Amino acid sequence: MALTNRQRGTIGEELAAEYLMNKGYQILERNYRFEHGEIDLIAQDGEELVFVEVKSRKSKSFGEPEESITEVKEGRLRDAAEGYLYEKDIENRTCRFDVVAVEFLDGIVKIRHTVDAF
Repeated sequence: MALTNRQRGTIGEELAAEYLMNKGYQILERNYRFEHGEIDLIAQDGEELVFVEVKSRKSKSFGEPEESITEVKEGRLRDAAEGYLYEKDIENRTCRFDVVAVEFLDGIVKIRHTVDAF
């Protein structure tokens, strides 16, 4: 049975979270929503707060997963991150945006992590 895009996305987010935890990150939030934006994962890497966008793909027909993050999407992620900082009353904290690409190609899962992606 083939996975739906939503199922693949959920599995990709879980694999990304496991990958980051294995690298020593602490996952603070999953699927955080603020107004029109959503952040897949919010993590802590040492003293840095990391907002993580996870992109999952089953083929390279539309290019690399990371290439699907447009300027509009970046803006929504930044807005959601600002909302998170405001809601949690977080100030003077170093933050960054990472991207984790999860590819399901020919029965093999590949994970690529781009630190400070934008």
